[in-house]
Amino acid sequence: MAHFVLPSLRYALAGMALALVSHSVLAQPLSVENAKVRAVPPVSTNTAAFMVLHNRGDSDLAVVDARSPAAEITELHNHVDVDGVMQMRRVAEIGLPAGGSAELAPGGLHLMLIDLVAPLHEGDEVEITLVLDSDETLTFSAPVRRIEVMGGGMSGKDSGQNGGHQAH
Repeated sequence: MAHFVLPSLRYALAGMALALVSHSVLAQPLSVENAKVRAVPPVSTNTAAFMVLHNRGDSDLAVVDARSPAAEITELHNHVDVDGVMQMRRVAEIGLPAGGSAELAPGGLHLMLIDLVAPLHEGDEVEITLVLDSDETLTFSAPVRRIEVMGGGMSGKDSGQNGGHQAH
């Protein structure tokens, strides 16, 4: 009888584990679109990542940290006007209201990749992990693109979409 109970117990445990994993994936409705990392000259040690974050859920979310194997340090940043001079500042979080979005773009919110571990070339893919206030993470790849700023927006070779990523 133990011969039949053990496989059944294994299936039950596997089913419970799958249910927990599925719940974690579905519980966090964060998605990323149009992610890209700015191409910089090979001598540059820092770059920035841009994207649109969507919270398709009923509860507010916040991105509280980020990391990437492409850089020693990855930080959440914003540009702020200090006495008429735009300055880049680290921020503690990027809030996403329920049903809302946040655009990370040149001249505004963005991710800084500091002390790159190797030069990045246009067309490379950079792995980025966002950490939410719930300790859940969202890992995705962003292509390295040349990004030109025109009127505060993004243009040039940056129209590719990298959507459909779900937190897990």
